[in-house]
Amino acid sequence: MEIIKTKIEGVLVIEPKVFGDARGYFFESFNSREFCQKTGYDITFVQDNESMSHYGVLRGLHFQCPPFAQSKLVRVVKGTVLDVAVDIRKNSPTYGQYVSIELSGDNHLQFFMPKGIAHGFSVLSPEAVFQYKCDNFYAPQSEGAIAWDDPTLNIDWAIPKDKVLLSEKDKHHPKFIDFQTPFNL
Repeated sequence: MEIIKTKIEGVLVIEPKVFGDARGYFFESFNSREFCQKTGYDITFVQDNESMSHYGVLRGLHFQCPPFAQSKLVRVVKGTVLDVAVDIRKNSPTYGQYVSIELSGDNHLQFFMPKGIAHGFSVLSPEAVFQYKCDNFYAPQSEGAIAWDDPTLNIDWAIPKDKVLLSEKDKHHPKFIDFQTPFNL
């Protein structure tokens, strides 16, 4: 696997080695030993999640507050999404900045986000199956979020605003300017 650093400390793109032939392909989607050696993160993932969404669905920008904060390793099995990571660690030099990457079932790229990162994605294909590993269990009482359309963050989600499909909950998150981060790292 190849590890590609982004402008946000700890947010990494992971490119697995894919072996393909006339039958199809094979790749190791996660290897704990290699992940720890190459990233420096000693992670134990405890929960795997999967979602299926249609074009225009936007999920985010979500995170869990300490002590239930989560690091995540995400990938797309089918379709294409624009995946977004926003640094919400108050003392980080990239606080309030984001990075985005297109993840697809074809490119097999993965995106790793440590604790203190708000996460979201928009679906660019007719359908997308999205998987993520988390290093802490989901705790509904610790949910946090930032508005997907925040003007300060100014994220280009790569879909027209009139095509965005949101959950009722994702329609009512605070703007970044009103946001009080629980991550004072």
